[in-house]
Amino acid sequence: MSEDAEDVVLIVEDDAVILRVLSDYLSSLGYRVLQAEDGEQAFEILASKPNLDLMVTDYRLPGGVSGVMIAEPAVKMRPDLKVIFISGYPQEIRECNSPIAKKAPILAKPFDLDELQEKIQEMLA
Repeated sequence: MSEDAEDVVLIVEDDAVILRVLSDYLSSLGYRVLQAEDGEQAFEILASKPNLDLMVTDYRLPGGVSGVMIAEPAVKMRPDLKVIFISGYPQEIRECNSPIAKKAPILAKPFDLDELQEKIQEMLA
């Protein structure tokens, strides 16, 4: 992970393989990547890291917490925080009636890593 990277990305994903692939990929592009395996870790990072530009979060997470349940308070705390949802169940996100779910991009798993990169670049431009 590059300490001098401009943009800081938090990845919230409970599948260790997906978390590692996304982290390695985004790190190789020059992003500073923070990782959380569940809502608890995500909230700890959100509370302790002042610089955070974008969050990529899975929708279904352990403990009955959804990515939307993390994203809504995160954006209230940090209005400039950008959010991308990733999920094997994208329709659930669209149907959850959350304002953030209506605005944030949703990538259906499996997705192409280049598609993720393009979304991130668009949002951080």
